Amino acid sequence: MNRHITRRRAGRFAMVIAGTVAASLVLAGCGGASADPDTGAAAAEVDPDAIIEAGISYTLNGSFDPMVASGAVTVSANWHVFEGLVDLDPVTQKAAPALAAEMPTKIDDTTYEIDLREGATFHNGDPVTAQDVVFSYERVLNPDNNSLFRTFIDFVDTVTAVDEDTVRITTDYPFSLIESRLGVVKIVPQAVVEADPEGFGTNPVGSGPYSLVSAVPEDKIVFERYDDYNGPHPALAAGMNWNLLSDASARVTAMSTGTVQAIEDVPYIDVDALAASAEVESVQSFGLLFMMFNTKAAPFDDVRVRQAMHYALDMDKIIETGMLGNATPATSFLPETYPNYNEASTVYTYDPEKAKDLLADAGVENLSITLLTTDTGWVKEVAPLIKESLDAIGIDTTLDIGQSASMYEKVDSGDYTVAVAPGDPSVFGVDPDLLMNWWYGENVWTQTRTNWADSPEYAELRALLDSAVEQDGDEQQATWDKAYDLISDEAVLYPLFHRKLPTAWSSQELVGFAPVPTTGLSFLDVGVAAK
Repeated sequence: MNRHITRRRAGRFAMVIAGTVAASLVLAGCGGASADPDTGAAAAEVDPDAIIEAGISYTLNGSFDPMVASGAVTVSANWHVFEGLVDLDPVTQKAAPALAAEMPTKIDDTTYEIDLREGATFHNGDPVTAQDVVFSYERVLNPDNNSLFRTFIDFVDTVTAVDEDTVRITTDYPFSLIESRLGVVKIVPQAVVEADPEGFGTNPVGSGPYSLVSAVPEDKIVFERYDDYNGPHPALAAGMNWNLLSDASARVTAMSTGTVQAIEDVPYIDVDALAASAEVESVQSFGLLFMMFNTKAAPFDDVRVRQAMHYALDMDKIIETGMLGNATPATSFLPETYPNYNEASTVYTYDPEKAKDLLADAGVENLSITLLTTDTGWVKEVAPLIKESLDAIGIDTTLDIGQSASMYEKVDSGDYTVAVAPGDPSVFGVDPDLLMNWWYGENVWTQTRTNWADSPEYAELRALLDSAVEQDGDEQQATWDKAYDLISDEAVLYPLFHRKLPTAWSSQELVGFAPVPTTGLSFLDVGVAAK
């Protein structure tokens, strides 16, 4: 097989799996407080023979193959099963070596060399080689594979195996975000994948600290420790049972009775009660609720109408009543906690009179809409409040609440005008370029969902994003700030708020656990306290 990859210089195009990903994304990461691999400090406090029991909120569907895995459960499972060359820490969101022995060595502005961790092996015992790395990148970059992640590494020009343990990566241009992007591609064993490509999605083989034993929808996923793992996050438990508890009350009951040691997605209404018997923490996330318009459908081709609907929303009431305070109103595309945050030029405060004036200026009267949204638990709580605000400025609003897949079927058919839905692409990375390109790249969101791709404003945004990736420092930030302003002004697809994620766990049973700022649980560097 050719050990050199040359990428076609096509435009950025993400083959997005309609609806499924937007509704159920999680942040890839590696657990809470780290065990010191040199001192074994945390390991001395845990029972190495214990099993971690967890309550997971989403149903299991889709492949575990990291080239295509995008569901909440499969992605979070893969945090423990696979490694990238460099992965993001879930709490600090900083990049650190995983399969790489150390961070990439910069040879020149567009060339990097990476040495693999000595002695790294896959779960079947085969050594991890540079050729496996080349193969892993090649399958993601190959447009025929329709990998969701291709657009996130489109800065890559070539990947070459220098020797068995060294990889050289060249880029199309100087790319300041390379360290945080390398984790997008998880390294897989070429021989195993080629022997049974379809079967690999059911029986994945990685190099991470845990191997997957079994996965039964509506029941549980079982993992066991990979004893030959020699990386930075050795498993501190003999295994894990992830109990698939999509029913919120069942999840809360399992936590309160001690059946599990941690649960994700604590219902906001149960936070205070559960805090009496467990640690509960709500972490600010990028995860957001957005409002999206079909700009080919009048009157939503008029920016004044789109802006009016944002100004109409009583966001304080929506957050306090519907989210019980567990969200922050959007003042930009990014939440204020993100390092690259900058307040947008347009901040949509509650101003119903301004909303009415904008509609009048646009010549819009007696507007009636069907507002599509999903049946996600917390979304169903806020949807009636959104309707109430829109009704109050004279927009006759009918709610159409359905499963995510059915909602996106209507969106993708063009049979909609306005939709409200959740999303969180920070599973793949947290830099502004990646996050903005999720919704504003040359992909299904702009081409068929918002139908914005042909507008001069979109061309202006693309020019900004394409310039920013070749910049760094203050110059790059200034360009991103202009992009935030344009996105907020146009309000084609824009966040209403960024939500907080409540996680519950037993601090008496789990050592080293910390919640992550996304849907999901990570047990890297986490063990069960010795009795």
